[in-house]
This record gives sequence, C-alpha cells and structure tokens, in this order.
Amino acid sequence: MRVALVDYDSGNLHSAEKAFTRMGRAAGAEVTVTSDPETVARADRIVLPGDGAFPSCKAALDAVPGMVEALREAVENRAVPFMGICVGMQMLATTGHEYRETPGLGWIGGEIGAIRPADPALKVPHMGWNDLRLRGAHPVLDGIADGDHAYFVHGWQFHPADTAHLLADVEYGGPVTAIVGRDNIIGTQFHPEKSQEVGLRLIANFLSWNP
Repeated sequence: MRVALVDYDSGNLHSAEKAFTRMGRAAGAEVTVTSDPETVARADRIVLPGDGAFPSCKAALDAVPGMVEALREAVENRAVPFMGICVGMQMLATTGHEYRETPGLGWIGGEIGAIRPADPALKVPHMGWNDLRLRGAHPVLDGIADGDHAYFVHGWQFHPADTAHLLADVEYGGPVTAIVGRDNIIGTQFHPEKSQEVGLRLIANFLSWNP
C-alpha cells in the first residue's frame, strides 16, 4: 500500500509521517512525504495536512504544478481514500472566509467561518484537548467513542452544507466541527498525529478503510 503525505510547505509533516509510518507497519503501508504530483496520483491513500491560514495554504497547494489536478484524478476519478487534517480538512469546503473569500476544493459542500463561542471567556483559537461527540457511524471511527479526547489548534471551523457529512463535533461555547466525511473522503479538524491513542486508532482505521 502506497500512502502519500502531500508536501506543499504548509503542514506538520514530521509528526504526521511518524504516526502514519508507525500505524502503517501492520498494514504493510509505505508512507512517502511527497511534493510530486505523479506520486500522489498513483497512491493508494492520500493525506493532506495543513497548518496556518486557509488562503495561504490553498495558495501554496495551488502553487505546486499539477498537484491539484493529481489530487482530483486520484480522489474524484479513482476514489482513492483521502484524509485532510486541520486546514487540509478545511480545504475540502466550497469556500473559506479567513481574511478573504477563498475557494476550496469543493469536495464537501460548506463554508469555513470563524469560531465565535457563546461564552466570551472562551479563548480563540480553540486550543488543546476536547471531547468528541460522534454524530454518525463511519469505519474510520471504529473503536472511537463519545468523550474520547482529541487535540485541536484552530480559530476557524467547517460548517457543512449537508449535516449528513458531519461525523463528529465538540462543545466550545457551541458546537465546533471535528470530523467531516463522505464517500472516500474524510477530514479531521484535530491533529490525529498529536491525539495519542485516539489519533493512532483513527489513522489505523483509515489505512485499512476500503470505501
């Protein structure tokens, strides 16, 4: 199994590579950090990390010649299992509104908006551990339960157009999206590579997932 972690200078690739390599051993997975579109197009699993602001991450992804086309060929045409992490998950949306309106990949309809907790004492960005609330069954969530902890660092959140695509959220002065998914695509707002046993379980499930 060939797993491609997309390198476009906008993700915490070292931690992600370590976590996916660790969990990939049992699945016979070869994990490659790559900025080569051909490698991405041939992959059996694709992971898109992302740290920073939506516009800069999307611009950096667009700036890698042929990368968005390779992602579309693999994910849309070949139905390769795909995971977006943090801003990599946000870029699945139709549009982001951080700083300026920026088009996303449009694979899961929705908007990226600022987190505005009802309790003014809650700080933004939303940073640290929070309890997952599962909203839908999914093979990548096998063995993960309500109340399990995940690690977040973000000031913006995904508002899916179709609530069927919301797989989990957390409470932070109101609901904050944690996981979205449809078909062969899943995205986590939290960092599975930093979420200890829950994150490693989710990664293992993703590597064995056959949508």
